[in-house]
Amino acid sequence: MAKSAEVKLAIFGRAGVGKSALVVRFLTKRFIWEYDPTLESTYRHQATIDDEVVSMEILDTAGQEDTIQREGHMRWGEGFVLVYDITDRGSFEEVVPLKNILDEIKKPKNVTLVLVGNKADLDHSRQVSTEEGEKLATELACAFYECSACTGEGNITEIFYELCREVRRRRMVQGKTRRRSSTTHVKQAINKMLTKISS
Repeated sequence: MAKSAEVKLAIFGRAGVGKSALVVRFLTKRFIWEYDPTLESTYRHQATIDDEVVSMEILDTAGQEDTIQREGHMRWGEGFVLVYDITDRGSFEEVVPLKNILDEIKKPKNVTLVLVGNKADLDHSRQVSTEEGEKLATELACAFYECSACTGEGNITEIFYELCREVRRRRMVQGKTRRRSSTTHVKQAINKMLTKISS
């Protein structure tokens, strides 16, 4: 049995958009009505994605951490779920600034993320159209999902699976470029040693 791939995912979004509810729905297929919005939690979950066992570590951020905490979370994560609430335009408007901070912290690498509009069951109070979500996802060059952590509508499992796939694809690409550069470093180091020995 091959060792499972480990993937670190972090969930960001304004407090109250349903980050914890999404994670809990993904892990347990249930909806929790009450939880402490100021708590951040890390969950471990194993899944088989495309015939490969993947160990996910999912960081559910509190949504009200200070800048230093948030930057630490961003450095830690490899894939990111940016969540907004379709009934709260302000939470949607916070996505781009969040992405900009991520880009700043993760550069020169491109950030691997998915955009999620939560609370799709509250369509009657909608402030952000599906089209706006799709348009923003196109601008951010990422996958887009609308779902409801409350009712389970929308493919919540797919959000996390797709993000894992994306992280692994990115790793493979970076692994190829890294391998090339590391052989060059080894050659240079050996040449330096040889030069020292002969001198």
